[in-house]
Amino acid sequence: MTAPAHALRLRSGAGRGTLTAAILASGMVFLDSTVVNVALPRLGAELEATVAGLQWTINGYLLTLAAFVLLGGALGDRFGRRRILLLGVVWFAVASVLCGLAQDTGWLVVARFLQGAGGALLTPGSLSVLQSSFHPDDRGRAIGAWSGLAGVTTALGPFIGGWLIDALSWRWIFFINLPLAVAVILAALRWVPESRDENASRSGGKRFDVTGALLGALGLAGVTYALIDAPARGLRSMPVLLAALVGVLGGVAFVLVERRRGEAAMLPIGLFTSRLFSALNLFTVVVYAALGGFTFFFAVYLQNVVGWSAVRTGLATVPMTVLLLVGSARAGALSARIGPRLPLTVGPVIAAAGLLLLRRVGPGASYWVDVLPGVLLFGLGLTLVVAPLTASVLAAVADRFAGVASGFNNAASRVGGLLAVAALPLLVGLSGSGYEQRAELTHAYRGALAWCAGLLLAGAVTAGLLVHRPPRQAPPSQPCPSLPASTPPER
Repeated sequence: MTAPAHALRLRSGAGRGTLTAAILASGMVFLDSTVVNVALPRLGAELEATVAGLQWTINGYLLTLAAFVLLGGALGDRFGRRRILLLGVVWFAVASVLCGLAQDTGWLVVARFLQGAGGALLTPGSLSVLQSSFHPDDRGRAIGAWSGLAGVTTALGPFIGGWLIDALSWRWIFFINLPLAVAVILAALRWVPESRDENASRSGGKRFDVTGALLGALGLAGVTYALIDAPARGLRSMPVLLAALVGVLGGVAFVLVERRRGEAAMLPIGLFTSRLFSALNLFTVVVYAALGGFTFFFAVYLQNVVGWSAVRTGLATVPMTVLLLVGSARAGALSARIGPRLPLTVGPVIAAAGLLLLRRVGPGASYWVDVLPGVLLFGLGLTLVVAPLTASVLAAVADRFAGVASGFNNAASRVGGLLAVAALPLLVGLSGSGYEQRAELTHAYRGALAWCAGLLLAGAVTAGLLVHRPPRQAPPSQPCPSLPASTPPER
């Protein structure tokens, strides 16, 4: 990465404008991701969606985001980070409008696929702009401000989304991206300097691995389709078996292609010779599968069984986000002192205890007595995990692979959520319009949270057995280039 000719200072007008553009760009993604789960009951009722339709509403976005986030970073390096950021903003905004205008679940799911692809350009782009534009003395503070304010956006998202859903319509959680997009475009054109990796440009696209990205997407899509369609068609039906086969073959082909390309691959397979890196990403998939499964079921259950409004449902998990904002830096500092094994082992156990408490929530539940204790325990457990995990992933590989390592870990977290949302309804027997039936949804919700608690305990065992102190620790104040240390990835 080459430094810009005139590195920005944080106190300058251009520096503040560039930081604003990056925060608003990532805020679009964070805001949208935190409110869609809250909107599921309303959009499901209006569009007459089945459980599979709700699953694809979440997973269509996660699939393209996870598959193309590394490619999005490579595009910025080669063609210009500001240019790709602007492309991502426009793409995301147009896809958001299509989501808001959807007349059936098929339309909505296609728009969500497109929105995820736009998010794959925005997610690495907003942070790489800061990394490449600011003077080294101000870069850490700029990234810290970006991370903190992105966390505020995440915390406000459920409240803003719930209010929009109750006061207007679920469609407005997508339309709200339009004014944000306009603000980002104006700020970026006015203040953000263009930058690119000249080595990537001269190499003719050395790391521009379209084949790898498409094969990764094909593998994820096949497995996801098989899991989502199995409850309706049966595990032995031909479409389900064919989809599973395509997914497995796509995954195998992805590994073979990436191995053949070596260090020129989108994901250099040599990274996995580090047992610590492999263990940390396995841990990521398992823990974020639990997070994704919980958030999918919790919002629907609170509205359709407990009887809460959308805004009250959105506010229910705000304490979890506040804990992450306040405690992640402290958890990162603790991990730097004692190593990541203890926080990554204890954190999932505490989070699992929180989910087991939340299984007891039912009609007429009190927020303060029945919901808040479980949410606080779950949030505390995640707080012990997020920052140590970020720092350990960066420290597990050579510095020159820090970007791709953090990008892959970001993708791994999304894959975990994607697989959980696809598989859990099958495991707990929820299909069709079952999410609208109180008894059926209650049974599925309690079963799903038990599975999620089991996943967290599996993550704790993985950390206890396989995670050790890396040879070096990234400073806890430096977030991963694709995943802010103070907030969980968008879901």
